Amino acid sequence: MSDWFPSLAVLAAFTPAVLIVALTPGPDMTLFLGNALAQGRRAGIATLVGTNAGLVVHALFAAFGLSALLAASETAFSVVRFAGAAYLLWLAVQAIRHGSSLTLQTAGRPAKRTHDIVLTAFGVNLLNPKIVLFFVTFLPQFVSPADPHAAHKLLFLGLYFIAVSLPLCIGLVLAADRISAGLKRSRKAMRAFDYLFAGIMGAFAVRLIAARATNG
Repeated sequence: MSDWFPSLAVLAAFTPAVLIVALTPGPDMTLFLGNALAQGRRAGIATLVGTNAGLVVHALFAAFGLSALLAASETAFSVVRFAGAAYLLWLAVQAIRHGSSLTLQTAGRPAKRTHDIVLTAFGVNLLNPKIVLFFVTFLPQFVSPADPHAAHKLLFLGLYFIAVSLPLCIGLVLAADRISAGLKRSRKAMRAFDYLFAGIMGAFAVRLIAARATNG
């Protein structure tokens, strides 16, 4: 089973990044907080079930898709890593320029059945190209291209991302009214998240570029 697990040093670097990403307002947070405010906690939890089911698919895609690409061509994998660095830098710039996205529209929203909420959230998450790109660019930084067990470790990190972020998101749903009001009211807190998120993404972009230069 040790082939599945990254080192403690890798987890120590990965965990804070997951926490920052999970707590930064974005499309998924808008979706589950909006549903929680409009239809109650049950709808918010149902939304999380759907979005996290989508994340499992993304984790599987990232793990086995990237490992297959690595097996086929190290050059192609390096191109993906370099493109990933550019994408992470773009995310950092966007966070500073435009700020966090948290637009909650609850008035007049029709009530939906639980399974409809789950399916809708799953579809929104699964078809979101930004999430695909994020998993493809974020996870490989914590696995060596030369590791013969890269697929296992990429999958572990993808599922670990879900395991760490899900309890935080559940807590946000349970306190949806307070969280959304606080985030809307405190512009300084929102901007602090923006800069923290931008710093994390920028640091990982530099790390990707440096790793590529070193390996090249």
